[in-house]
Amino acid sequence: MSQLEIVDERPADRNEVRSAYVPPLQYTQGQPPPIAANGGLSYMALDRDGDAGTAAALEDALALIAEGESQRVIDMIDNAPPGPIETRSGLGFRKFTECMDEIRANALAAPDGGLALPLRYTIHERPTYSVVTSHAIWRDPARAEVAAILRKNETDNLRRDLYFPQVMRDARRIGDYYPGLSPESPQCMDRLGVSLAHLESRCSNFYDSAEVERVYYPEIEKLLLEFFPGASDALVYNHDVFNKDYTGDPREDQDNKNPGVNLQYANIVHNDLNDNSGRVRCRELLTRNLRNFGRTQHYTEQEADAKMSRRFMSINLAKPMETVEQYPFVLCAWPSFADQPYITNYRIYDDRVGETTRFTCRPDHEWYWFPQQTPTEVSMLKCYDSLTDGSVSRWSFHTASVDPTAPADARCRKNVVVRSFVFF
Repeated sequence: MSQLEIVDERPADRNEVRSAYVPPLQYTQGQPPPIAANGGLSYMALDRDGDAGTAAALEDALALIAEGESQRVIDMIDNAPPGPIETRSGLGFRKFTECMDEIRANALAAPDGGLALPLRYTIHERPTYSVVTSHAIWRDPARAEVAAILRKNETDNLRRDLYFPQVMRDARRIGDYYPGLSPESPQCMDRLGVSLAHLESRCSNFYDSAEVERVYYPEIEKLLLEFFPGASDALVYNHDVFNKDYTGDPREDQDNKNPGVNLQYANIVHNDLNDNSGRVRCRELLTRNLRNFGRTQHYTEQEADAKMSRRFMSINLAKPMETVEQYPFVLCAWPSFADQPYITNYRIYDDRVGETTRFTCRPDHEWYWFPQQTPTEVSMLKCYDSLTDGSVSRWSFHTASVDPTAPADARCRKNVVVRSFVFF
């Protein structure tokens, strides 16, 4: 079967639509189905006159809000007595400090180079929806009432999360936990979904998006081709800069390929892609050059089919601008959640519906970090792998966290994260 198939019909309760390319349902061998809308099928299957399913996604978002289950989870958290909250995932805490007190009270141990700290997970085992800030609905007076409902939902999405105790392992010592496995190897990425590379970059100003594209993107593409034997092509297509203390203009400018500067860190356990969005995002880049900051792509649909019929991966790479002292980037290893269903979060644009994922907590999630990660160390995490036979990791998930052992005056993380596809 082609990597993408043509879908001519959709469920009878939807209006008739034109044909649209839709990724076929694809799950890892042994993995349970995700917690998702439409039976896990991409919203592209619900295309209406070329809208890529965005109207259907908005309707489903409003229907889910009206159902009330999401509000009941918020009410449960708000009305629970002070202290820990019993959940299906164990004891969760409203505040980082409360969870940290629990860790100290129970003397939760960490191995050498590791630490125990609170991580923020969702406890809501239902699909979620988020309408991006650029969507036209926020500027349409005729839809102000609907926009108000959706705006409240944006806030409510953060109110169904709790902190849970987890233990970090030093990723540089992966060989201690997996004898013979080096964190600086493609085998580590295949097995765990995380790895480490090294780079002495010639990029002098990571706040200059033009320089990042001109200098850093080719450096990372070269790194990826050298890191993964058998890789035929690597495409870096965008990046983000993180600096909580940045004092310049942080606004993004998509037209000029400037992502701006993120003043906040993604403090929720998540992955950027899933079974659908890994392939949809790749095809958007190859055939439409959509939101691509890197090398221009101009594949025909048939050429994209051929390229995507072979193995390809999405890899995120994070490099500090200076040694990380606070707000480290932490990564979870695939074997500890390979049998766990992911929860789909739909990101609704004007012209597409992206899909990210969230996960509920497990006490045995296998978390890694790089203590005092230096500017020459590049942490790598897998966001998607097209191999589904269970022989390799499909993805990692990740989050930012506060290091409770760092000095009070520790500098916040300043790093650049690039997103890429690697083709074989």
